Amino acid sequence: MDDAIHTGRLGQINIYLGKLFRIFVNERDWKGLPLSAAIALMVAFVMGKSLFTNMERLKAGSFAIVCVCIWNGFFNSIQMVCRERAIVKREHRAGLHITAYIGAHMIYQAIMCLLQVIISIVVYKLYGIKFPEESIVTGSFTLDFAITLWIITFSADMIALMISCIVRTTTAAMTVMPFLLIIQLVFAGVIFSFSSGPAVIVEKMTISHWGTVAICAVADYNSLTSHALFSAIYQFRSVPEVQSLVDYIQRTEIRYKMDLLSAQSMQNPLYAGTIDNILHCWGVIALIGIVCITIGIISLEMIDRDKR
Repeated sequence: MDDAIHTGRLGQINIYLGKLFRIFVNERDWKGLPLSAAIALMVAFVMGKSLFTNMERLKAGSFAIVCVCIWNGFFNSIQMVCRERAIVKREHRAGLHITAYIGAHMIYQAIMCLLQVIISIVVYKLYGIKFPEESIVTGSFTLDFAITLWIITFSADMIALMISCIVRTTTAAMTVMPFLLIIQLVFAGVIFSFSSGPAVIVEKMTISHWGTVAICAVADYNSLTSHALFSAIYQFRSVPEVQSLVDYIQRTEIRYKMDLLSAQSMQNPLYAGTIDNILHCWGVIALIGIVCITIGIISLEMIDRDKR
C-alpha cells in the first residue's frame, strides 16, 4: 500500500476499497453471504409464512429479524481493523489518512450489508412469507422493509467497526462481541419491558429496540388483529367445558370479534405506522451508527501513541 500514502483522501479511499474487494475474493470473505441466507432461512422456518398477519407474530418476528441483522453487521467488521493494526499504524505514520481508511471500510461494509439484506429478503419471499401490500414510505413495502433492514445491519456494522478500531487484537474483539450481543438482546424491550430507571436509557440507545419498532411500524402493527385473547382460552382446551367453548368460538364470528377486541387493547403508539415514526426510527438507528464510527475514527487517529 505504498502508493496510498502519496495520494489524497479520495485516492486513498479508492486504493483501500480495491484492497478490500481483493480480500473479499481471494480470502473468501464472501462466505458470509451464504451464511446470511442460512440464518434468514432459519428465521423464516421458525416464524412461518404468516409473519405479518397478526400482532404477536409480527412483534416476535421483527425481533428475530433484527437479531439477524445485528448478527450479520457485527460479524462483518468486528475483526476488520484490529487484524491489520500493525499495518495501519505503520502506514499512518507514513501519511495514511484515517478518515480515508475508515471511509473505504464504510463503503465496503455498506455494499456487504446491502447484499445481505437482498439475500435475506429473497429467502423470505422464496420461503413463502406473505408481505403486506400497503406501503407507508416509498410506495413499496419490500423497499420500505429493505431500507429498514439495511439501516439496522449497517449501524450494527459500524458498532463492530468501532470496537475493531479500539481493541488491540482479534481475540479481544471476539471477546467483546458477545457482550454487545447480549446488551442488544436484553435491552430490545421485547423479552423484558422497562418502564423506569437506567434500563430505559440503555434501551433507547440500542439498535435492537429501534429496529424492532421500525419493522413493526413499517408493517403497521396497530392495524393488525391479535390472537392473544383466544390463545389464552385455547391453552386450557384440555378441560371439556373449555373445549366446547373453543369449538363454539371458532364456528362463529365471535373469534374475529375477540381478535379485534384483543388488538384494540394491545395497540401501541410506539409502533404507529406513520411516515414520521418510521423516519424517526431510521434516523435514531443511523445516529447510533454515526456516533459509533466517529468514536472509532477518533480512537484510530491516536494509533501512533500505541506502544504495541
